[in-house]
Amino acid sequence: MQERCSATVVCGNAGSGKSTLARRMAAEQRAVLVDIDTCTERLVQQVLLAHGLDPADRDSPRYKQLLRDPVYEQMFDIASENLAHVPCILVGPFTSERRDPAWPERLRQRLQAPVRIVIVHCDPAERRRRIEQRGNPRDVGKLSDWSDYAALGVDRETPPFEHVWVDTTSR
Repeated sequence: MQERCSATVVCGNAGSGKSTLARRMAAEQRAVLVDIDTCTERLVQQVLLAHGLDPADRDSPRYKQLLRDPVYEQMFDIASENLAHVPCILVGPFTSERRDPAWPERLRQRLQAPVRIVIVHCDPAERRRRIEQRGNPRDVGKLSDWSDYAALGVDRETPPFEHVWVDTTSR
């Protein structure tokens, strides 16, 4: 069996710079970019609308119940298919996963490939500025209750596994 290419998972909160960093990494490595939003956004909006929900919602318990796991599994399916031929850069928040010491090993098994985790961090004030500037409807809830959203803390927690930490505050 041919050895599979490596996967790099770029995680971080909204506005941290994970997509920008991942695009640069994909270009440098000539890797497939598998961004959670690009892979699933249109379908997610349709599912939410079909359930009478806000198509911009990504934070409610109902969104998480309906779509969180399938959205991530779709990313992993796309990456897995491509890892037989080229490296992949996967981009998503992976909020819960960043707290799980066993996640990198489960991901290696799921993808059948070497995995590197990159955690992207940014100062909360800069994150807010970036989120306001991009004007994405999915960010309205975050901005309307910024103090609670920014206080979630996962952005500042050190993951319980080997990872690369990238601070994008000044980029």
